[in-house]
Amino acid sequence: MKITKVAKAGTLESNDILIMVKPNELGKTELELESIVMQQFGEVIEQVILHKVQEMGIEGISIKAQDKGALDYTIAARVETAISRAI
Repeated sequence: MKITKVAKAGTLESNDILIMVKPNELGKTELELESIVMQQFGEVIEQVILHKVQEMGIEGISIKAQDKGALDYTIAARVETAISRAI
């Protein structure tokens, strides 16, 4: 599946994450992550996001994530919602 427009999900409130997605003209997956817990959980957050993208069969996507301490299931839900809005 391909992303056709820009979309977002989530907020910048505590314990949440803001996910913004847009089409990537190069056809690859790009991820830009900002997090208040980057040193402790940055790799895990990236894995959760990229796993959800792969699980949904998405190609050619740019993702910007601004995390404020969200749990894994919240991150996955926000990614899924943003992608669903962008298809």
